Amino acid sequence: MRVVRIANVEHVPLGPAEPVPGWTGGEVHRTRQPIIPEGESDFFNASVVNFQTGAQTGWHRHSSDQILVITVGNGIVANETEEHHVGVGDVVQVKAGENHWHGASANGYMGHITITASDSTASR
Repeated sequence: MRVVRIANVEHVPLGPAEPVPGWTGGEVHRTRQPIIPEGESDFFNASVVNFQTGAQTGWHRHSSDQILVITVGNGIVANETEEHHVGVGDVVQVKAGENHWHGASANGYMGHITITASDSTASR
């Protein structure tokens, strides 16, 4: 058994994400806090991803489903046909292969826990 105190997990800066066309929310600044780092589980990866005001991921897809649990702030999760405003306590399931983006609203920050399969890959 392993217990992780999120407040004690180091923030790792993420490289820049390409903003979605028309995005005016600001520069894309994010950090990741690996709570189940790659290789620690045979089945899952999990991290907290922290988005500064207006930051988002840019369009991408995963080879496995992705679960997002919003833990702080407000944001947006969108695919090619829908856009949802999300807040603390919301849980989003993004299906494997679904082209999507997610991030903070233009006037606020957001943090979420992301869970994917251990062998999942992301692509643009």
